Amino acid sequence: MVNADAEGLDNVNGENEDGTQVNGTGEVTLNGTDHDQEMGVDGQHESQHDVQQPVGIHGERQPNKVRVTTPYLTKYERARVLGTRALQISMNAPVLVPLDGEIDALQIAIKELSQRKIPLIIRRYLPDGSFEDWSVAELISD
Repeated sequence: MVNADAEGLDNVNGENEDGTQVNGTGEVTLNGTDHDQEMGVDGQHESQHDVQQPVGIHGERQPNKVRVTTPYLTKYERARVLGTRALQISMNAPVLVPLDGEIDALQIAIKELSQRKIPLIIRRYLPDGSFEDWSVAELISD
């Protein structure tokens, strides 16, 4: 919330130059819409708390039973997964394997990968716009 007096605004219930409005309680709205709502496609207000399932470009999702991509973790996916997990660990994310004196985040991430404990999902996009989601634990890595 923004206090109208702190901003030097004369109008408490009016519209400012930048298109924001301040109501009597000091809450800021953008162009007459509340900050907790956004406009839907059909002009109806939708809450940001509504969870929508992610879909591919054409709205197609491969079920986990029918997969066309390889079950092997590629070297590019491995590098990205290890880098992402090492960054999470360095930012104090919980470690999912017992530590045996390791202090390097990358070494801990490698240990988590070898024990299949990394809690990440890899999304593989297909040429037709659909995608497959693979858990890192499902993929075969060397």
